[in-house]
Amino acid sequence: MLSDLPIRAVSARAFTVPTDAPEADGTFAWEKTTLVFVEVHAGGKTGIGYTYADACLVKLIDSVLAAAITGRDVLAIGAAWLAMQRAVRNLGRSGLASCAISAIDVALWDLKAKLLDLPLARLLGSVRQSVPIYGSGGFTTYSDSQIQDQLAGWVERDGCRAVKMKIGTHPDQDPHRVDVARRAIGTAALFVDANGALSARQACYFGKQFAETADIRWFEEPVSSDDLPGLRFVRDHSPAGIDIAAGEYVYTQDDARLMLASGAVDVQQADVTRCGGITGFLAIGNLCDAHHVDLSGHCAPAVHLHAACAAPRFRHLEWFHDHVRIERMFFDGAPQPVAGTIRPDLSRPGLGLTLKAADAERYAV
Repeated sequence: MLSDLPIRAVSARAFTVPTDAPEADGTFAWEKTTLVFVEVHAGGKTGIGYTYADACLVKLIDSVLAAAITGRDVLAIGAAWLAMQRAVRNLGRSGLASCAISAIDVALWDLKAKLLDLPLARLLGSVRQSVPIYGSGGFTTYSDSQIQDQLAGWVERDGCRAVKMKIGTHPDQDPHRVDVARRAIGTAALFVDANGALSARQACYFGKQFAETADIRWFEEPVSSDDLPGLRFVRDHSPAGIDIAAGEYVYTQDDARLMLASGAVDVQQADVTRCGGITGFLAIGNLCDAHHVDLSGHCAPAVHLHAACAAPRFRHLEWFHDHVRIERMFFDGAPQPVAGTIRPDLSRPGLGLTLKAADAERYAV
């Protein structure tokens, strides 16, 4: 019987992995990535989840959030999710707290599916059997040859029909860099991501230029995602054929609701490791469906995959260089692209992921 199965324990660890080369986007530079890994135990099974954030989350998870859900019915994920939201009310539920909740929520869904001996996509109710991906990298620290090799590799090796590059660190160099990328990928769609580095008028200028010279199809965070009027201005003044996208820093359903209601985006992004886990991601997916706007998953492809199969209106998932590399290093069962798509392994319960503990240990914080 699966009734009345209490959550026995919740624990977290952090792992920091150096990048394979210096990386930067329009507003930030980094040389390492930290993965915060969570385990939830109940009924003799263990569910896993993770987020990409800071090691300080371990203490928050092991104390505040573990106390909020330990002893609760492991199958009642909605109740556990609400309990965690209430537990961080006075701490601020966006940002780091939401990332911590996200990792636990993912682990709860993984655990529930394992207890039912089902792949998570089947438990959630699949709308699709596979998910399109687009290659993502092209950092502003990359040389022309690095851009060419990385972007062309996603098209030629993995079958991606679209790739994305970063712009905005040195806007005067971006027309050249975009031209390098366009020549490298042939007829594949080219996306650009400014990470909020530009003003609204700058973004309109570059959007028009890139549309004419490189057939850009997607302009992500041309201005800060906090500037909804600015995003709406860019969307209203961009050439036909360019989708304006934002939402990777959506932490709550209200964040997504306000962005959608403002008419600021053609495609709403969300990140399952930030927006309240699978529970939050699917809720945002329903908001997108109600607004007739496509949802796109931000980064962390291995942990997004099953939820992406269940979202009602879903365009594609970001095959982000850093996270793909880490997920292959850390997890048995990480997805492999076939013809520009990834699909869940329905022979494995839950997320289908198993931590390679020995391989991860060398990066433990």
